Amino acid sequence: MRVEPETRYASSGDVHIAYQAVGEGELDLVWIPSLAHHVELSWENPPVARFLRRLMELGRLLVFDKRGTGMSDRVSSDTTLETRMDDIRAVMDAAGSRSAVICALGEGGPLAMLFAATYPERTEGLVLINSSPRLVQSAEFPWFPARGEQEQRIGEMVRSWGDPQREAELLAVANPDMDEDERMIFGRTLRLSMSPGAMRDYMRMNLDVDVRGVLDSIRTPTLVLHRTHLHRLDVRGGRYLAEHIRGAKLVELPGRNFAPAVGDDQEELFSELTRFFADVRSGAWEPAEPDRMLATVLFTDIVGSTEKMAELGDRGWRKLLDEHHAAVRRQLSSFRGIEMDTAGDGFFARFDGPARAIHCAQAITEDVRELGIQVRAGLHTGECELADGKVAGIAVSIGARIAASAQAGEVLVSSTVRDLVAGSGLAFEDRGTQELKGVPGEWRLYAVEPAASEAGAV
Repeated sequence: MRVEPETRYASSGDVHIAYQAVGEGELDLVWIPSLAHHVELSWENPPVARFLRRLMELGRLLVFDKRGTGMSDRVSSDTTLETRMDDIRAVMDAAGSRSAVICALGEGGPLAMLFAATYPERTEGLVLINSSPRLVQSAEFPWFPARGEQEQRIGEMVRSWGDPQREAELLAVANPDMDEDERMIFGRTLRLSMSPGAMRDYMRMNLDVDVRGVLDSIRTPTLVLHRTHLHRLDVRGGRYLAEHIRGAKLVELPGRNFAPAVGDDQEELFSELTRFFADVRSGAWEPAEPDRMLATVLFTDIVGSTEKMAELGDRGWRKLLDEHHAAVRRQLSSFRGIEMDTAGDGFFARFDGPARAIHCAQAITEDVRELGIQVRAGLHTGECELADGKVAGIAVSIGARIAASAQAGEVLVSSTVRDLVAGSGLAFEDRGTQELKGVPGEWRLYAVEPAASEAGAV
């Protein structure tokens, strides 16, 4: 099949994302590669071009360069999973795609999982290839290298950037069947896709990513493909995903190459993909529940409201409350928050991203200080039930209990929220494990450290 892709740009906020929409079919397929990608050079890389053509046989293919890489805008900050989800939506919108199968490789998997949980209405299916919910050693993932070892590896990659021999050695470790010519062109594509500093920052961000807390919120048909003899990326990561994503199918494939485009063992992979797409088109998978989605909930309330009311009197309190409500609603509008309920001096809102929710809570906390009051804020990310414009479920109860545990002027979050905002520049202070009234188990909570402007104002 002859391919003459045309590169276009989608606007994601102020950032321009390079993308291509190639081929046609009943379903759209969004391909999220590992590390870096270059929408034009990839077609000059024979193994990758062959792989992309095979993907085109499944449906219309949408490929894009992640922000900061390839032909997309270079950025110096805000490279969280949240902003990358915005980039996917921007590409889909620009390409006229209402929904798609999201297919991701390696560390692109957590982004795809978060997208599927947050936007089930736009996700027809989810395919995870050689992926894992986290990349750093923990009690549940003892086979991964410790953080220090991972950081040393990143440093080695930065130091060897531009050294063809060392690049070839690193590529050969991850892809033993890659021949010399392939290593040369893969290395060149990588160098032209991102700078060593951008690669370092991207890989460091991924060391902090952990999406285990959102896996049970994924209700999309999911196929987990994992090669069994990969260096560093143990197949147990794929098994963990299949065990924790409802209804997911795991297929362990023979092979030792991380890149699915490399090697002669691709037929089984494409057989599984073809079968999966056929099942999605036919509706063989149980459809996702349309009234459930992943969201970040925010609760705020004024500290010492009873005393303040007694001090100001009814008229003064009413005036203060109006000013407080205006300040909160102003910040909700700025950070794309949706007001769900207002009761007395408290607010309940939801967001489609945790970093935006935290920044909104910080802005509210800072704004109301000028009114001579303080608020406490609590946030949690979890699966919510939507009904008649209302949001309910255990995630909402958890968010409310976290807010009740916060101190005056404090933004308190669950560990799930903290794990999802890697790359945001936000810092946290561990508040330890706590019991939340009416919620089973113990919960590890974190206080968001004040931004520099807030710290100076305290």
